[in-house]
Amino acid sequence: MNAEEVERNLNYVFKDKTLLERALTLPSADISNNNQTFEFFGDAILEFLVSEKIFDENASEGSMTERRKTLVSDKALAPVSQKLGLDKALIRSKYDDNNRKAVPSVYEAVVAAVYLDGGIEAARKFVFSTLDFSKKIKTGNYKGELQEALQARGEACPKYGCENVGTAGQPLFKVSVTVSGKTFYGEAPNKRQAEQNAAFAATEYLKTLNAQRG
Repeated sequence: MNAEEVERNLNYVFKDKTLLERALTLPSADISNNNQTFEFFGDAILEFLVSEKIFDENASEGSMTERRKTLVSDKALAPVSQKLGLDKALIRSKYDDNNRKAVPSVYEAVVAAVYLDGGIEAARKFVFSTLDFSKKIKTGNYKGELQEALQARGEACPKYGCENVGTAGQPLFKVSVTVSGKTFYGEAPNKRQAEQNAAFAATEYLKTLNAQRG
């Protein structure tokens, strides 16, 4: 894959083509002029731009942290790199054919290259057009959300009660948590998930209260 084809896939034309080449070059191909520092810089730029994008989603700090973590994870970036054809454009040694980390990391390197070539607006346009922000990712950290929500209301941190209502062969934990004078319950085969289920029910209740007040 040549540089022009990569640029078409990225929908960005580099003024300095060497930046793109470096972003695609793995250490196995060039020990001194590779994309490792670009990955480092691009990771920071990407976290900033994703934070900027999700800042107005009216979510808690914990929820935004988890959502950002998911959006910039290797699991999320690998298919983006593949969709853009970056996995096929990597410049590597012929013996370096099993470096899975290289696929998501090359996206970060390209973000840095676009930033260095065109500035923050170019990087913002690239990131916002290539990452999918439409999916609302469930964080599963409902205990953290509940604690933040109660702190925002000036209430004490939640306390959980737990009871094993199952059997030795089939454990079932029932957890209770009281919020604003109302008790909520959650059940699951393990205590941790039961607590999350109870916290989810309580969090949804607080959202309803806040909507009524708002």
